[in-house]
Amino acid sequence: MIGSLRGRIAAKTPPQLLLEVGGVGYELEAPMSTFYGLPGVGDEVRLLTHLVVREDAHILYGFATDAERQLFRNLLKVSGVGPKLALGILSGTSVDGFSACVESGDSAALTRIPGIGRKTAERLLIEMRDRVGAQAGASGASIDLPRGAAGSEAFAALVALGYKPAEATRLVKSVGDAAESTEEIIRRALQSAARGSSGAPT
Repeated sequence: MIGSLRGRIAAKTPPQLLLEVGGVGYELEAPMSTFYGLPGVGDEVRLLTHLVVREDAHILYGFATDAERQLFRNLLKVSGVGPKLALGILSGTSVDGFSACVESGDSAALTRIPGIGRKTAERLLIEMRDRVGAQAGASGASIDLPRGAAGSEAFAALVALGYKPAEATRLVKSVGDAAESTEEIIRRALQSAARGSSGAPT
């Protein structure tokens, strides 16, 4: 799967853009949250990507930040939410704004986003509650982890392995400042988990 692209912006027609990478033009769709921060046509940019494969097309989506891409991927797991609606949600609110709506149970705010009715809003509140909490932790927005970005990346990896956010936080913090790299933090955290039965993912 294509994880990211770095190239020159050849055209911008929201929500679509054309990115030239090494002589090849990639057509992408991106949320307005990404478009707002894009440089002008002719300038270079790096975007994180997600590929959606359908019977009739392969569509590549581009995102300015990992938080945007992660939210997009989590939204696709919600029943009844496809790429078009997920893109619309990211265009209608920020990652933090969406998280705030879910955490406060504000379905009315979600229904103000085009394409989201009352039933869809209620489904989002139910199905995204745990995922939003995990994503906030993975981005380092709500927890104090050692070694900055390395700690946040290690936390995200542990959550991906199946650990609950609270347990992943405890494991990363147990490493302290002894580890320098993300890989070392993960290795030491897993060793810590292995020493106690409570550390195993459920």
